[in-house]
Amino acid sequence: MPWIHSIDEDRAEGAMADFYADLRMRRGSPTPILAIQGLNPEALRKHLDLYLHLMFVPGGLPRDERELIAVVVSAANGCAYCVSEHMERLRHYVDDVDELATIVDQPEQIADERQRAIAAYARKLTLAPASMRATDVESLRERGLGDPEILHVNLISAYFNFVNRIAQGLGVGQEEA
Repeated sequence: MPWIHSIDEDRAEGAMADFYADLRMRRGSPTPILAIQGLNPEALRKHLDLYLHLMFVPGGLPRDERELIAVVVSAANGCAYCVSEHMERLRHYVDDVDELATIVDQPEQIADERQRAIAAYARKLTLAPASMRATDVESLRERGLGDPEILHVNLISAYFNFVNRIAQGLGVGQEEA
């Protein structure tokens, strides 16, 4: 249960009701991470636009790598809500249970070299951002990523650090304590 008041779809009025109607038409029912932001509909709309752009715009990284980053960053941050949400999406691309567990618990053991390098970059940016060096980017280049893809890895990593802090800071997906 979130720690602040949120506006669920049934009680929404005005701009928030319009937002929910648009969201339902485009993507289905709203998730708790969106509902918690209902007290600020304009920020919520911009947040959703950024999410949709980073995760679904054609080009850049393939969808499986985008979801891999979401899971790796969220696991590093201990954000169980986001791990759960994005693990569901990642399951559409990875059907091996052991491989999924590796992505969450031991991303440094991911079999695919490119995905392992992406996970290492995302994890390091999450856990030790001040220690990032040019060699971290070079590692991605050595695995075939161009600068636009490297920027995409960075932006998705940064985005999930942002959204994990929304979830964790407001109790999204957490039990009452």
